[in-house]
Amino acid sequence: MIDISTGEHYRWGDGCDGWHLVRSDGLSIIQEVMPPGTAETRHSHERSRQFFFVLAGRMTIECDGTRHTLDQRQGLEIAPGAPHQVFNESSEPLHFLVVSSPPSHGDKFPR
Repeated sequence: MIDISTGEHYRWGDGCDGWHLVRSDGLSIIQEVMPPGTAETRHSHERSRQFFFVLAGRMTIECDGTRHTLDQRQGLEIAPGAPHQVFNESSEPLHFLVVSSPPSHGDKFPR
């Protein structure tokens, strides 16, 4: 069994946290938390297909020029090559899963 108490933890961005729940050559599943008012940098992945799924809070995600708002229990698939950026524009922490196949680490390019 794995959860955020046993998964490998890392810090990113401006006070954001992540935990590796699955980390293999073909699949990555990460749980992340973004404090209110934070954003990741706009980027794309050459090979990785990603799926973002909101566990708690509200996610704003810009993908290829279109902004989407996702609430709890909603998700969005991001195709390889599509520029995207996640924002937490709410006043509450944003908790979400990022599923990537193949893993996106080493496959991230600023856009």
